[in-house]
Parts: sequence; C-alpha cells; structure tokens
Amino acid sequence: MSRRILPILALAAAAIAWARCRLVIYEIAERSMEPALAPGDWMLGLRAPLRLPTGAVVVYRDPSDPGLEIVKRIAPAPRPLAAGELWLLGDNPDAGSVDSRTLGPIPREWVAARLVLRYHPGPPHFLRRKDR
Repeated sequence: MSRRILPILALAAAAIAWARCRLVIYEIAERSMEPALAPGDWMLGLRAPLRLPTGAVVVYRDPSDPGLEIVKRIAPAPRPLAAGELWLLGDNPDAGSVDSRTLGPIPREWVAARLVLRYHPGPPHFLRRKDR
C-alpha cells in the first residue's frame, strides 16, 4: 500500500470511530413534541453536544427514572437561571409534558444528546432552531 494512502485510511477510520461514539438513534414515543416531532419519528442525535442554543431539541434523563430519556426543546427562561441550567419545554403542552413547567430548571449535565436529524418516516429533515 502506498505511503500516501495510509494516512488517509487512518484519518477515515478515526472519523468513523468518532462518529460512532457521538451519534445515537432515538425513536419518538410520546406526543409532547408535536407538531415538530411525532410518535414513530426516528431521530439522529449527538452525544455530549458542545452547543445548546435556545430552540435546540435535546434528550435528557428523567430525574425520577434515570433509565427514561425525555425529548424537549430549549426555551427562553421566564426567570433568571444559574450557570449550567436550562429551561426545557415540550412543544405540545396539552400532551401532559414533563418539563421545566413542573420540574423547574434542568441541569445541563442531565442532557444526553442534541437531536439534529429526523430520518424516518419520509425524507431526512434537519432540525432547525424554532422561530422566535
């Protein structure tokens, strides 16, 4: 094998390994994020996201059941938050959403992933920040 090809293959292998460690798949099970996300939607997320802007859709661990993960959107907070806190809301408040309206601010370390792409059903669709 050529000496020029080895670095390219090593870089490709490293990129694939990095992506496999950071990418995670979720299936939406509840109606709390309708109309943006519906039950049966399959999502691709990034673990340990660096940026969490207002409008981003995230997955966080339920404080009462750490095995359960919940999907919500980062919203502007109605009150000042401490460093490292987020205000998370469901898009569909009529669905009985467990979010910051009942739990209060969510610690950033509870966030497991940021959802970035809906890939099923239908054509792939990148999630964008919700218009404010």
